[in-house]
Amino acid sequence: MWQILLPGLMQALDKIIPDPQAAADAKLKAMEMAQRGDLAVLDADLKIALGQIAVNQEEAKTDLFRGGWRPGAGWVCVFGLAYQALIRPMGPWAFRVLGLDVPDLPEIDTETLTALLFGMLGLGGFRTFERVRGKA
Repeated sequence: MWQILLPGLMQALDKIIPDPQAAADAKLKAMEMAQRGDLAVLDADLKIALGQIAVNQEEAKTDLFRGGWRPGAGWVCVFGLAYQALIRPMGPWAFRVLGLDVPDLPEIDTETLTALLFGMLGLGGFRTFERVRGKA
C-alpha cells in the first residue's frame, strides 16, 4: 500500500511545506513509517510461516500408520487404487475359479484419488529433493 501512496505523499509534502529542509525531514519520517509498516507485515508473515513449520514438525514425529491425516489420506488412496486395480477385477475371478458365484464388485471413481495421491507424491518428492541437496 505504501508503494502506491508514498510518491503522491512526497509531492504533497513539497507543495504543503515550503521550506526544503522541513520538507526533506517530513519525507524522511514518511519513508520511515512506510518501512516500519512493511517490516511489520514481513514480521507477521514470518510468524505465520514459523507456526506452520512447528505444526509440520509435530505431525512428522509419528510412525507410518499413525501419522495423522496425511498418512491417512495416502492410505485411503493406496487402498482405493488397490481395490480398483487388483481386488475388483481379480477378486470375482478368483472366487469363480474356486467354483463360487460372486457378483461383480462396484466400481469407484479413481480420478479424485489419483489427483490427491499425485499431489502428495509430488510434495514428498520435492521434500526428498530438498534433503538430497542439503536444503532441508
